[in-house]
Amino acid sequence: MKYFGIIFTLVLLFSSQLTAATEDGLTTEQQQYMTEVKKIWDSLTPRTGEVKLPNGVATLQVPEDFYYLSPADAETVLVKVWGNPPSGTKTLGMLFPKGATPFDEKVWGVTISYSEEGYVSDEDADDIIYDDLLSQMQDSAKAANEVRVKQGYEPINLVGWAAQPYYDKATHKLHWAQEIQFEGQENNTLNYNIRILGRKGVLVLNFIAGMDQLSLIDSKIDTVLNIANFDAGSRYADFNPDIDEVAAYGIGALIAGKVAAKVGLFATLLILFKKFWIILLLGIGAFGKRLFGWK
Repeated sequence: MKYFGIIFTLVLLFSSQLTAATEDGLTTEQQQYMTEVKKIWDSLTPRTGEVKLPNGVATLQVPEDFYYLSPADAETVLVKVWGNPPSGTKTLGMLFPKGATPFDEKVWGVTISYSEEGYVSDEDADDIIYDDLLSQMQDSAKAANEVRVKQGYEPINLVGWAAQPYYDKATHKLHWAQEIQFEGQENNTLNYNIRILGRKGVLVLNFIAGMDQLSLIDSKIDTVLNIANFDAGSRYADFNPDIDEVAAYGIGALIAGKVAAKVGLFATLLILFKKFWIILLLGIGAFGKRLFGWK
């Protein structure tokens, strides 16, 4: 339960009845909090330009309007800052828009991971009826709620497509978005996904954002799609049917999440816990401008 340490500390700080005013207008508790925030931020190393991913099969070209955080830094953000439990599925890092920090109220980010389960055939891409696929996914979500509740998570409702799936056969890149409703949550959640097909597996990019940021992410989707690419020898076109393994699923199952379900669940939980963290930040958001020059 160590990953709840910072969140628990913040709850105590903000619920404390004993506050002491300081010369700059901050309470003692707020000062302590901002010191911790600054310490975490200074420990991170944002990068732009060419970034070789740790998996050794793909490279990022990070433009100046984004920055990349390493797997270790991403774990700090996901666990220490956003309050998620440590996951067995390690990320390959995260992307953030320039000028934003993980502590911002309206920040959105993109997790990067890799699933090496073989070459995913795209032969079924033109045959998928997305309305039918959505109905199947909604039924699966309902069936999974019983398990979620037993595990201590609230039920979820897959409302529908926030952006209908689109597969580019030339680049072998797939993206789609779902609108998800968590029971008890006032606002619905956005689950925006990118999958990049390679010779032996799939690059998985998941946006962590709110529904109110859909139009903003839509405006940035082409930029993000161009950031990540497989290296020579690992590209989709490098597939050798004589020696390479073929995945047991196609485009439809990739969207439905029947395979790599842990990745989909992980992304969903990240959004939820990030929202919980932001609720704690609302009371001191203005003070962030003093540390980072937040806009």
